[in-house]
Amino acid sequence: MIDEKTILNTIPRALESIDLPNLGKKYSGKVRDFYIKNNTRITVTTDRQSAFDVILGNIPFKGAVLNQLAAFWFEKTKNIVDNHMLSVPDPNVLISRNCKPIPVEMVVRGYLSGVTKTSVWYSYQNGERNIYGIRFPDGMKKNQRLKQPIITPTTHPAAGSDVHDERLTREEIINQKIVNKKLYEQMEKVSLDLFEFGSRWCAEHGIILVDTKYEFGLFDGKLMLIDEIYTPDSSRFWIADTYKERIIKGQEPENFDKEFLRLWYADKGYQGDGPPPEMSEDLIIQTAQRYVEVYEKITGNTFEEFDYPIEKRIIENINKITI
Repeated sequence: MIDEKTILNTIPRALESIDLPNLGKKYSGKVRDFYIKNNTRITVTTDRQSAFDVILGNIPFKGAVLNQLAAFWFEKTKNIVDNHMLSVPDPNVLISRNCKPIPVEMVVRGYLSGVTKTSVWYSYQNGERNIYGIRFPDGMKKNQRLKQPIITPTTHPAAGSDVHDERLTREEIINQKIVNKKLYEQMEKVSLDLFEFGSRWCAEHGIILVDTKYEFGLFDGKLMLIDEIYTPDSSRFWIADTYKERIIKGQEPENFDKEFLRLWYADKGYQGDGPPPEMSEDLIIQTAQRYVEVYEKITGNTFEEFDYPIEKRIIENINKITI
């Protein structure tokens, strides 16, 4: 576990962005900067922290956790579906195939949870019972396990777009030809297979995989898993041992993801509209520690700390490879 003093001293030097002019045009998403060269994508995962589709600040070591955890999962799941990963030359860098993104995020949920406006619980508590084209019964409680995992797709705007994710149904995706029926059915099956595998792996490591999102792309006409998989940014994780006890007491489950951060903002009345409150030092420290801890729980590896700033290290490691 990274100590509080290390995180506190590192906050001013966390990686907010990076420029690599020798790689051409820079593109930026919510937390990643990337470049495209020779049909290869060079992605740098920064320490930017987003929630509610808003950049909230920077969390030290976060980018390295996301990048290395995603690489771990890409390796573990490649027998279910191929992915874009080629190599990881630096803790914060992923070299991948430059896939054509499919403009639909496949969100799979095993529990009725969430605080964002696209979450099922947000709609359910506001009286909706037909959500994402799925019928939910009355009397359900927050954080309750669903009878079986469900898919609640959303639009996936291009990197850098000001457009927010929007809810979709299976029928809308197919009828509007956002994705053709055969490809969408393949995405559905792969998503559920991935969720089953991820849930089993997490359970073996004392964690509940609550929900997650998958992003897909096409490379030479072949479906590829892209972006990231089972990180604290793309997934919700709960501690299995205390889940039932805390639910009985009406408490939120113990989590290892950015739901902790979302709840902090929600308690302050913020859900993405207008300027966000500034993150406190305590929030930054706890978020960084949670990200590192879930990495260690899932992988069984000790997270290797490093000294900031890291821009020079990143550039040197990228320059060592041939693209």
